[in-house]
Amino acid sequence: MEKIMLISLSILLIAAISLSGCLNSGDKETTDVVIGFQPSTHQMAYTSAKELGWWSDNLTKMDAVKNVSDKSFPSGPSEATALASGAIQVAYIGSAPLIPAVAQNNADLKIIAAVQTQGSGLIIPANATYTDPSYFEGKSIATFPPGSIQDTLIKQWLTDNGVDLSKVEIKPMDAGEAQTSLKAGAVDAVFLPHPSPSVIVKAGDGKIILDSGDMSPNHACCVLAVSQKFIDEHPDVVAEIVKVHVEATKYINENPETAAKHYSAVTTISEDITLQSIKDWDGAWISDPHVIEDYVVAYAKAQYEQGLVPRQLTAEDLFDTSFYDAYVSAE
Repeated sequence: MEKIMLISLSILLIAAISLSGCLNSGDKETTDVVIGFQPSTHQMAYTSAKELGWWSDNLTKMDAVKNVSDKSFPSGPSEATALASGAIQVAYIGSAPLIPAVAQNNADLKIIAAVQTQGSGLIIPANATYTDPSYFEGKSIATFPPGSIQDTLIKQWLTDNGVDLSKVEIKPMDAGEAQTSLKAGAVDAVFLPHPSPSVIVKAGDGKIILDSGDMSPNHACCVLAVSQKFIDEHPDVVAEIVKVHVEATKYINENPETAAKHYSAVTTISEDITLQSIKDWDGAWISDPHVIEDYVVAYAKAQYEQGLVPRQLTAEDLFDTSFYDAYVSAE
């Protein structure tokens, strides 16, 4: 009898503790925050904020956040899939890869800040002679997969310059594979984001013949994105993410040499190559999403016309600028 009473009391105690835990945790649901990024100098706001401890310190101080970590992606399309599935909660990503995820797969994703403009390069072998866009007819170009910024831009630029896309082989590759293919002569050109162009030039494997800004002046490239579900469930966390990003963008613009150290600490790219990339590129780090709206909508139009997506998206489909606007107005 005594044993039965002790067991009963133990069960009641465990139930009480469990109930108490449910009541306490029920006030606010907690979450892990996984931030997706790509090893490109385009996204140095992320790497500096990481090395400065801003992501972990600022977000884990919030009751809603249990842990902050990150995941690196080779290009945007796979990262967009991860964001749509909830495998990551935040993405530093090209704006163009979000378009197929939303238009084709009905993912509810939103751009909450800009990250950077321009910053990619078209490279051919060092001993080749470029004439004009018709040079690429009958040739192959390695770039990121369909739906990426680079794939969207190169196809639009070729089309705008009268090049028949059926006569150009566009090969989807990540940066490493593309660099190796160019060196081996397996492709005739590559179109990649920095620091890859600087890496290729330094190795003597190619020369930059065109910056992406020459193809589309001031074009949008990387953005900061989250899902609508994450916005609905954790608006305070999203507001803090935008705050960290805006301040990190200011920091890297004011301290590029220190930012290069941070970038090299997070990636495998050496500090000297990082600094050379910053010197070589035509990009700019920004955070204001209003600046890039028209360019992103133009990507949506281009992808629709290229047959990549079944419907054309609007700015309302792709942007939520309210968090950026609230932070800037409060400064």
